[in-house]
Amino acid sequence: MIDIHPSLLFFFAAVLACVLRGHVRSAMMLAVPVFGALNLWQIGGSLTLTTSFLGYTLEPLRIDDLSILFGYLFHLAAFIAIIFSLHVKDTVQHVSALTYIGSAIGAVFAGDLLTLFIFWEIMAVSSAFLIWARRSDRSYHSAMRYLIIHVLSGVLLLAGALFIFRDTGSLAFNEIGLGTTGGWLVFIAFGIKAAFPFFHNWLTDAYPESTPTGAVFLSAFTTKAAVYALARGYAGTEILIYIGAAMTCFPIFYAVIENDLRRVLAYSMINQIGFMVVGIGIGTALAVNGAVAHAFNDVIFKGLLFMAMGAVLHVTGRMNGSDLGGLYKKMPITTILCIVGAASISAFPLFSGFVSKSMVMSAALKEGYDWVWICLLFASAGVFHHAGIKIPYFAFFAHDANIKAKEPPFNMLVAMGIAAVLCVAIGCYPHVLYNMLPNEYEYTAYDTTHVLAQLQILFFSAMAFVWLNLKGLYPPELPSINIDIEWFYRRVIPCSVRCGLAMAVPAYKATTGFITGLFRKVVIGNLLRHHGEHGVLSRAWPIGSMVLWVAVLLCLYIILYHV
Repeated sequence: MIDIHPSLLFFFAAVLACVLRGHVRSAMMLAVPVFGALNLWQIGGSLTLTTSFLGYTLEPLRIDDLSILFGYLFHLAAFIAIIFSLHVKDTVQHVSALTYIGSAIGAVFAGDLLTLFIFWEIMAVSSAFLIWARRSDRSYHSAMRYLIIHVLSGVLLLAGALFIFRDTGSLAFNEIGLGTTGGWLVFIAFGIKAAFPFFHNWLTDAYPESTPTGAVFLSAFTTKAAVYALARGYAGTEILIYIGAAMTCFPIFYAVIENDLRRVLAYSMINQIGFMVVGIGIGTALAVNGAVAHAFNDVIFKGLLFMAMGAVLHVTGRMNGSDLGGLYKKMPITTILCIVGAASISAFPLFSGFVSKSMVMSAALKEGYDWVWICLLFASAGVFHHAGIKIPYFAFFAHDANIKAKEPPFNMLVAMGIAAVLCVAIGCYPHVLYNMLPNEYEYTAYDTTHVLAQLQILFFSAMAFVWLNLKGLYPPELPSINIDIEWFYRRVIPCSVRCGLAMAVPAYKATTGFITGLFRKVVIGNLLRHHGEHGVLSRAWPIGSMVLWVAVLLCLYIILYHV
């Protein structure tokens, strides 16, 4: 199996999913990530396959310490997400999900920028179908915006690759940096997929509109492929530190006032990606390890939270916090599993988020980025508010909404159970994850300073939530629409285009009318004056006159020829 590209297994499974049905299809889908992971394990530490295409040397497969960790992560996420979606009988969702997983795996194993571009675009198109599969007007428009933005990311990636090839003569996907035009173009392409500030609303716009199972797939692959790409090409790029710090802070304010709980998780995802971006920007062995470890953990605990909210949506058909509450009585298992995910994302000791988030914060302090560390500290308290407390509180507790509900299908519970066990296992035995990280670095998460500092943050953050809630100062869950940067491309740009067209159409008509009138007056008028019924050239001329003119022209020609 060594010669089989890991992504091809999923593409082949996507083709089979078009024709297989029932339990046969389910068994095939479950088998693919298992065989894929075994294939990676058989390959071992490193492998590079090269090929020649139109005279260019390409690396469609490059496996090293960095890419293989993301490869294992994506296979694990695929296995959990497929289990969660086994009750779905929609062929479109199954085919698009398998294609999406294969393209994400292909992207992290791409050794050159052209191969990366191909998988980058397949990933964009296939993932859009997971949003369209909801089959509503909102999901249709969200998916169209999502697709346009991600295709733009691919176009920028291709343009940057061509500039890099012009400057270096190579398409190899290694360290890129920001020293060239191509480097900036690729950086922006990666930044769009990583949900950088001002490019982030494709995530908060599209993920909440996807299917209950589709959001689980989406949460695992797109942004983490971008994190991998940044770690590969831009580790140690200082601007990433400040971009990441901004990403950790600003989503908190939106998440606290947001009513749609899956949109809260979307903002929370940007917050967590900010920690990874900061680590990549610092670029030291500890910081990059922390970023990669947190990406690994985020896929699991954020997937668990998306699965819990997907289960609530599947059972109740509701997702707004103002419409939910009291579900802990009817969905106790889902409630407990959701709390495990909330504890993990909040970085409680003995849960997975603690053992990776502290690595990035320690690296920031060690390298002298004190203000960045303060931003990360504030973000850690904020994420406990909106993801650690708000999600389980308003979904399962708060007021009793008297909703008829029950536990979701068994496969959903199994998938959430696996993710919850992993959250606890990694939190209790972090050395298993640390041994897989790309850089050799000794780090101990459970020392007195880390544990006490985190417990203090969580304690005072919880007290703040309780006090604000009792005093009625905490933002209530209201049916509302919050305005973000997406307002520009959803309202301002379309309105500007319509206004521009409304002004341009009369101007166009006036201009074309003037040109048409001028053409008729000048060109047509002169033609009629000379060639019309009474024009000079339309008269009957004597034959002798015509012979005379011909003779004159012949003489002029002879003179010019001899001269």
